Amino acid sequence: MGFVEVTVVVEGKQASVMKSSGTRDLSPPAMIGLKSTLNVIDNSGALLIECVNVLKNKVNNGWGSVGDEIVCVVQDARPVSAAAQASLTAVKVRRGDVRRAVIVRTRKPVRRPDGRWVRFDDNAAVLLNNKREMLGTRIGGVVSADLRMKGWGKIVSLAPRVV
Repeated sequence: MGFVEVTVVVEGKQASVMKSSGTRDLSPPAMIGLKSTLNVIDNSGALLIECVNVLKNKVNNGWGSVGDEIVCVVQDARPVSAAAQASLTAVKVRRGDVRRAVIVRTRKPVRRPDGRWVRFDDNAAVLLNNKREMLGTRIGGVVSADLRMKGWGKIVSLAPRVV
């Protein structure tokens, strides 16, 4: 069974789409779990997060995929100056904060219903507040089209590119 692979590069990030020529369903398990690190692609102030828990996903035994909600710890954040601290556009997170996030990109290939496999260059997420709303106001990178099917249409609409 062979694969045909097409690579799309957008803004320095790579996404690969593979088309299977076989009929067997070899869908891989989900891919984000405990201690996984993800890049943050919104403007909330966080740069790198570490997954602590995957929420409400009993099917995949604690592993998360694109569109799943996770609990994470901020490992790296943008520095905050004294002048920026007083402004309205202050950084919303600090290192060590425990937040919720939604997974928007994964390195592990994900199978689409039409038979294509999609994988990205890195693992990425968007931070959420307690009301499941985006913490940032912009998204700076490519996101997966599977988010729309899982109820994250707001993220898809703000993203500059959807693959």
